[in-house]
Amino acid sequence: MTIKPIRRIVTGHDAQGKAIVIEDGPLPTVVPIEKIPGTMFHEIWSTEGTPAAVHNGPDPTLGPLMLPPPKHGSRIRVVDIPPDSEEYLTHGAARMKEAFAQIGDAAASTVRTDSPHPLMHRTESVDYGVVLEGEMTLVLDDSEVLLHQGDVVVQRGTNHAWANRSGRMCRMLFILIDGEYDPAIRDALASR
Repeated sequence: MTIKPIRRIVTGHDAQGKAIVIEDGPLPTVVPIEKIPGTMFHEIWSTEGTPAAVHNGPDPTLGPLMLPPPKHGSRIRVVDIPPDSEEYLTHGAARMKEAFAQIGDAAASTVRTDSPHPLMHRTESVDYGVVLEGEMTLVLDDSEVLLHQGDVVVQRGTNHAWANRSGRMCRMLFILIDGEYDPAIRDALASR
């Protein structure tokens, strides 16, 4: 699979309210994740609240990389995920806090010695994950689901990881929406 650059078209309004193209080109923020070699975050856009402000303001993807969406906001990104390597699976858990720190949320990592995958994590958000190219395995606490191109996951704040066991790159689209745990779920998570 050839991973091609992502073209982003951003629209806006001119002074008379006419719809115009503000930007048309490659993404300004594409970040390799150092502790997970081959993984690339392609930041597309984010919103800071709901309702989302509609304006011709600055590009919200510039600045530090952040895993979760902004409070009351959303985030859209594409992630290129390489195949899991034996070295990564054997020694990856020790580096995952650092990997999550690089993507702005060290607290998201939930990996323990008995975790089913070294990238287990959780965010208080609703995430839509779409397999654009390749295959991916969604790993949960006690189950796994093999995903193929076109499959969509609605991930509702659960402990999970993405395992690429296909032997080739996978590209996924993620749309993250800030969330808040139901009190019963929050209590159950706190007692784990």
